[in-house]
Amino acid sequence: MTLGTLDRSPPPFFKQGPSAFSKLIFFSALSLFLMAADTRFHLIQPVRAVLATVLYPVQWLALQPVHAVKNASDYASGLNQAQTDSEQAGRKLALQSLRAGQVEQLMQENNRLRQLLALREQLTASVMASEVLYEAADPYTRKVIIDKGQTQGMELGSPVLDESGVLGQVTRVHPLVSEVTLVVDSDLVIPVLNVRTGQRSVAYGDPAASGGGMELRFMGSNSDVQPGDLLTTSGIDGVYPAGLPVAKISRVERRPESTFAKIYCVPLALVNGARHVIVVKPVSGQMPPRPDAASPDVPAAKRAAK
Repeated sequence: MTLGTLDRSPPPFFKQGPSAFSKLIFFSALSLFLMAADTRFHLIQPVRAVLATVLYPVQWLALQPVHAVKNASDYASGLNQAQTDSEQAGRKLALQSLRAGQVEQLMQENNRLRQLLALREQLTASVMASEVLYEAADPYTRKVIIDKGQTQGMELGSPVLDESGVLGQVTRVHPLVSEVTLVVDSDLVIPVLNVRTGQRSVAYGDPAASGGGMELRFMGSNSDVQPGDLLTTSGIDGVYPAGLPVAKISRVERRPESTFAKIYCVPLALVNGARHVIVVKPVSGQMPPRPDAASPDVPAAKRAAK
């Protein structure tokens, strides 16, 4: 056999097939096609769902040690927190029990003194729970709308309180809702009492203050007023029951050229975030009527005095 008739091709075992560059191009194109098809037609989503279902037990078993350590840590910290809260609750309960006993004793003494002096019993105002729905649409006022109206027995002029103090007053009553003017509105005026000094004054809404505030007006520059003084309702206006917290004095400006001091107050109620409120029946509905100045008894008394 001559050399020209020999088969010079390599045996099948050594055949390499397509080149590496051809494989790179092919699999790159296949990857791009699969990505585009998955983005467009979500072809791989069932495969992912099957794989996630199959691998879930493995993942669950792998996460058990982590959960065990975390639960043990949470249990230890929760137990310590529960012990601390229990101790604090016990101290508060003991303090509240002591105060409750003192309040009961003071109430009994108050009742005995009132009976001794033949004074009228203190007024007991009826209340109604309500919820703030939304703020009024007028941007130049500070008012909110509550979900109680005339059909629920809402009365015009009723004081409105939240958990911290006086929030405002009902200024408009509709059949199903009512409008409440907040204490920081410039049109709302509340007679207040300085708890420290016992001095009466009048608090006006001051919407120009940062976030809304209040201002004591017509107080002399030499008045005994200090930052931190608590202001409560005086109860002499026939609207607000006495003793309701209203505001605290934040700043006092005494100017030599002015007869009156500039006194700024911070309302205690959440004027910007109140959600649930209590509406109190006006005190005027429980007080005896005022004597008529035109009654015939007045001239008779004047003649008797003469």
